Amino acid sequence: MGKVDVSEAAPTTTATAYHSIMDEYGYEVGKVIGNGSYGTVYEAFYTKQKIMVAVKIISKKKASDDYLNKFLPREIQVMKVLRHKYLINFYQAIETTSRVYIILELAQGGDVLEWIQRYGACSEPLAGKWFSQLTLGIAYLHSKGIVHRLTPSLSAAGRDLKLENLLLDKQENVKISDFGFAKMVPSNHHVGHSASYRQVNCFSHLSQTYCGSFAYACPEILLGLPYNPFLSDTWSMGVILYTLVVAHLPFDDTNLKKLLRETQKEVTFPPNLTISQECKNLVLQMLCQAAKRVTILDIIKDPWVLKFQPEQPAHEIRLLEAMCQLHATTNRHQSLITT
Repeated sequence: MGKVDVSEAAPTTTATAYHSIMDEYGYEVGKVIGNGSYGTVYEAFYTKQKIMVAVKIISKKKASDDYLNKFLPREIQVMKVLRHKYLINFYQAIETTSRVYIILELAQGGDVLEWIQRYGACSEPLAGKWFSQLTLGIAYLHSKGIVHRLTPSLSAAGRDLKLENLLLDKQENVKISDFGFAKMVPSNHHVGHSASYRQVNCFSHLSQTYCGSFAYACPEILLGLPYNPFLSDTWSMGVILYTLVVAHLPFDDTNLKKLLRETQKEVTFPPNLTISQECKNLVLQMLCQAAKRVTILDIIKDPWVLKFQPEQPAHEIRLLEAMCQLHATTNRHQSLITT
């Protein structure tokens, strides 16, 4: 399914206009299920395939030119190449003179943040199930050289790897959503070694652009330093796992100076909660300085994560290791050229 340009008649009302377009393509639009900075997400029934879908309707009047011309096309480009059971699938994009309609897989179980707000901390088996699914989804992204949270500026809408972006299907399986500012990192990007960064084999591309929720941001981002976006994702995963088992964020983001101080220290766990040492150890390996932080390849091999996988993630490990091998070979060739 591709992008289609359709004109909307001027006299129609907003509601009539999008219902008319949606009807034309076989979508019966239902209730609102979410609101964003630039538009609204609706539940819809796709009559041609008899399935429920989500329709994100983006208003061109509300959206910035930067978002419409740069980030939205990139979101669609990224989503078109992604197919994984723990990622929200992209179906179709329709563009009219005043709106962009993005048709996505519908996750009918709400999001993980809502679940925690309703029920509190997860049991460790449930946290393990959700986190192991998140790990497989992020492993798939990183193996393709895609990072989830790259965004244009500190003042832009906060779209990153966080609990609100972990949706749940009917069986309460995780579906990673919102690739509005995801980015493909070039595999041939060469980075020199730095004393302040661990250049982790294939995960060594540095970035200087960020936007998202400060509570999920790694210390190097808060300090305004160039940062490794792959390791930024794994820091966010640490925040997510901590929150799953504790039911509140590990860091207070109401005061930026305080947040920066907290992220420099080892995170602590409430003494009244029963959390296994293996789970705590994994959190500590993710919520640490970049020089010591684990990559997604380390996480997917972690014994605590493997305990909750229905089968060994051999395929994902092979993909990540192949990417690392490719990156190492490219860097060796570049070294030979420059010497």
